[in-house]
Amino acid sequence: MRDLIRRYRNLLLAVALLLSVLLLYSYNLRQKASTTFFERAVLTLAAPFQASIDGASDAVFGWWQHYLWLVNAEQRNVELVQENLQLRKSLQQVEEFRLQNERLRELLAFVDDIDRPALPAQVIGEDVSSWARTITIDKGTRAGLRTGLPVVAADGVVGRIIKSSPNSSRVLLVTDASSAIAALVQRTRTRGVARGRGAELSLDFALRDADIEPNDLLVTSGMGGVFPKGLPLGQIGQVERDEFGLFQRVKVAPAVDFSHLEEVLVVVGEDR
Repeated sequence: MRDLIRRYRNLLLAVALLLSVLLLYSYNLRQKASTTFFERAVLTLAAPFQASIDGASDAVFGWWQHYLWLVNAEQRNVELVQENLQLRKSLQQVEEFRLQNERLRELLAFVDDIDRPALPAQVIGEDVSSWARTITIDKGTRAGLRTGLPVVAADGVVGRIIKSSPNSSRVLLVTDASSAIAALVQRTRTRGVARGRGAELSLDFALRDADIEPNDLLVTSGMGGVFPKGLPLGQIGQVERDEFGLFQRVKVAPAVDFSHLEEVLVVVGEDR
């Protein structure tokens, strides 16, 4: 810094003197009614320097204002981004509540259809391994649940409770290999047994001459006392009849989409 002052000492001194002269003449002009020829000459010679100084001062002031505006704009932009994220999060929560309410309304309508007391529950876990196909719900013995109770959804039959603890229960899905439900074809009343086949069902023991066609609806028959009569199990898919066989081979697509199952109903009461 000292070297810089020494290097430009003469220039700085000249600028200081010029500023002093300008200040002095400015003061004299305010105190005197007229100026001399010498004063007018000095002012004329100093005018370009003064204009340069004024221009530089205005430029610095304008840059500073622009800088402050940019700082304020950046801060406001950060605030707007945070506000936008918060609003999007709120909208997502509202949409999730709306979808959940729609599913619950469908479940309530299903309760009215079966005309039996039912308890709603949330799916909190699933096991779809090659050994078993089950889900876990958030209600148990404290809510009055017990082994054997049927579990349904708005689209149809889910399964039945096979194990219950105080705060949760395990439900065996209808697609599990150990699941068997008495069923009938809604259109023709053909009876059979719906068995789990992993990702789908089959209708066993349907006689070869029985009238069964693709897209027929398979429902619970009510026999066995577990599931109410008439609950959807699935839609008939492929139907095969052997020339000498006693029964048909019938594949059934489940009525419930288990990969998107979130809420269920546990049927806890008897027929009214």
